[in-house]
Amino acid sequence: MATFEVKYMLIPRITILPTDVPIQFKRMQCPIRLAFAMTINKSKGQTMSVCGLDLCTPCFSNGQLYVACSRVGKPSSRFVIAKDGLTKNIVHVVALRG
Repeated sequence: MATFEVKYMLIPRITILPTDVPIQFKRMQCPIRLAFAMTINKSKGQTMSVCGLDLCTPCFSNGQLYVACSRVGKPSSRFVIAKDGLTKNIVHVVALRG
């Protein structure tokens, strides 16, 4: 059974006072941006304009690193985070014979 660590994060509310309307009012807004995540297996066959890879946990099997890196056309649109800048790419010995 997998165990998950619960993390709490404080999201500050921003006060917005619009000046371009005739009626003065104040509203509170939380700075949240919509984001999507998917597994490497789910991304096969898809093309993305921007892609971020979280490689902090070496959880790859044969070929998954290639699939993850090849979803974006330009390398400048791919963002990778990895512990110490390194990750482990698992390749079967049979694939290296040639």
